[in-house]
Amino acid sequence: MTIRLYDYWRSSASYRVRIALNMKGLAYEAVPTSLLDGAQRSPDYVAKNPQGFVPMLEVGGLRLTQSLAIIDWLDATQPGVRLIPSDPDKRAHALAMAYLIASDIHPLNNLRILKYLKNELGVEEAARDDWYRHWIIEGFAALEAMADRSAPYLGGEEPNIADICLVPQMANANRFNTPLDAFPNLVRIDAGCNVLEPFRAARPDAVKP
Repeated sequence: MTIRLYDYWRSSASYRVRIALNMKGLAYEAVPTSLLDGAQRSPDYVAKNPQGFVPMLEVGGLRLTQSLAIIDWLDATQPGVRLIPSDPDKRAHALAMAYLIASDIHPLNNLRILKYLKNELGVEEAARDDWYRHWIIEGFAALEAMADRSAPYLGGEEPNIADICLVPQMANANRFNTPLDAFPNLVRIDAGCNVLEPFRAARPDAVKP
């Protein structure tokens, strides 16, 4: 089975899928798709992915988009460690934390949003950075309260989809100098994940072209 991942090294959503592929032990061919150069808007790419986003996963003739949908597909079709719990209660909790990050924090800080703030609304860089940090802090406050303080990961004894979403968002938080003193559990969990090889190998600095 040939797996091809269209991604951008700094994309949080792509980072999630890289972690998930690594956790499943799946080799893949990376196809760098530069968001800064606008490669995701090229006619060839949009013909494959009408939304013009990364990541996109190609497996045979199948094209999959949206990081959480890709992760769900990997869990449903590939053996190995589970990324999303099968127990309904644990599944709901894991997905609530994952969606908090992927649906509530990340979209507000996406590159296209930051570009719109700059180019269309004329928002200065300092104010854009404040915007970025505000939404991370608001979301992390809720996530910190949802985290089990006695468990090594958001997923409990093993990392799951919630941790897969947390680590890229933490990388963004650090890149924008977001104060994290109020989130000791998230900092602890992020550090614990980043010593694991599937997370280490997916880091932006490990895959940057």
